[in-house]
Amino acid sequence: MAIFGKKDKVALDLQAISTLISEGSVLDGSLTAPAVARIDGLVNGDVTVTEGLILGEKGEVKGNIITKEIVVYGTVHGDIQTESIEIRATGKITGQIKTQTLLVETGGVYNGQLTMGVVKV
Repeated sequence: MAIFGKKDKVALDLQAISTLISEGSVLDGSLTAPAVARIDGLVNGDVTVTEGLILGEKGEVKGNIITKEIVVYGTVHGDIQTESIEIRATGKITGQIKTQTLLVETGGVYNGQLTMGVVKV
């Protein structure tokens, strides 16, 4: 007998990357990307990503972020609006966060105002 149900969600870290800002790169201005993006460089501006964002250990965003889900290994100076956020041990965020779910690993740093509830991105 077959059981039909929701597909298991694939971790953001394991999904294909559609946009990459590599280490050493600097983007001055807003970034808009489809699907999943990874930032290992510096973005001076707002970031809007349709599906998800991975901010690598060397990655830094100086601006606001809007995305469905985000994993932060690097540094954010700005507000984040997302359905799901993970702040890893090396992650540092300064700014407001609006989210449904929050995970902070030991060592992760967050300074700001947190609002939890239903967020549609």
